[in-house]
Amino acid sequence: MASDSPAMDESAGSLGGRLPLADPATLAPAQRELYDQLIGTWVALTDKLGIQSTAEDGRLIGPFNALLLHPEVTAKLLEFQAAESANTSLSPSVREVVIIVLGAVYRADYELYAHKIVARTAGLADDHVLALAGGEIPEGLGEHEKLAARLTHAMATRHRVDDGLYQEAVSAFGAKGLFDLVAVIGVYHTVCTLLTLFEVPAP
Repeated sequence: MASDSPAMDESAGSLGGRLPLADPATLAPAQRELYDQLIGTWVALTDKLGIQSTAEDGRLIGPFNALLLHPEVTAKLLEFQAAESANTSLSPSVREVVIIVLGAVYRADYELYAHKIVARTAGLADDHVLALAGGEIPEGLGEHEKLAARLTHAMATRHRVDDGLYQEAVSAFGAKGLFDLVAVIGVYHTVCTLLTLFEVPAP
């Protein structure tokens, strides 16, 4: 990916973190194809939700800039994410809890910024979302949401789930639901580690 001009760097500030924002005019063909796909899908969606995913000059920010580094791998990741979200047995609120808990563990600022907004559309209360983003599990959260938060935190920090928590989770979600929970964890582990590695800020 070609380096950006000083003028473009100044206009975007530090939105790329450690990674310079890619100039759409200098992208290789596979990167440009992916850029156009992201503009037509993810950027269109985030715009509707009020989430900033581009700089003023059209360069991608958040995880989307990093995804341009390897279009061939990103294409498969996007396929996996689309299949996971379209076919999940998890409720929107449980899925968002999983994503926010991971964002909190990784301190992925952009992810927390974006999914605090998405969480409202899933019916989560703002104070519950803020608590989850701060590493807490609020008492007023629904039982399935609290269970998902506990399970996700255990997997992301201890990399183990004890028998008691496992039995609670399998009773609540079933084995297929636990598979679906692991699938969304897998997608957002990738996203959050990209964001923290490259120190991508919230806009």
